[in-house]
Amino acid sequence: MIYVALLRGINVGGNNKVSMAALKICLEELGYESVKTYINSGNVIFKSSEVDPRKLESAIENSLVKTFGHSIKVVVRSLPEIAEMMTKIPKGWHTATDKKCNVIFLRHAIDSPEVVSGLNPKPGIEELIYHKGVLLWAANTSDLTKSSMIKLSMHGIYKEMTIRNLNTTRKIYELMSAAAR
Repeated sequence: MIYVALLRGINVGGNNKVSMAALKICLEELGYESVKTYINSGNVIFKSSEVDPRKLESAIENSLVKTFGHSIKVVVRSLPEIAEMMTKIPKGWHTATDKKCNVIFLRHAIDSPEVVSGLNPKPGIEELIYHKGVLLWAANTSDLTKSSMIKLSMHGIYKEMTIRNLNTTRKIYELMSAAAR
């Protein structure tokens, strides 16, 4: 099975520094195969015979503490999960030049459609779509400061999610698809 591990909050503002080369070795030492990192924000594509993503998350999180000395939350998604999610992204987002589009990956503790209502998206300012495992969010660049998502970090659930922009998410999907071939 092809997976991506998405590390939360690494290499941001000089905090939680994680070398991608060391991260690759860390996952290889867990026995995962064809390990490949993508950009410095903690995206790791790998192969594993394990079928339970929660077990993978736990194993990776434990190994990260041992290797890097600090706790890092991880979200693991399979290629079929990412492929399904990609079909849910509104078509106009893929070519939009006047929108900021993000994919907010949810940890399983908060994965529920009710998470949207707690975030109070502003109609006419932003779009917020729930799909199993993710929130798809977009706002016109001219309206970013009016968005409710600007205050996302103040919500208690913020620590249970990790965010990638649409371009990064698309590239992760491409890399996962290539690894499957």
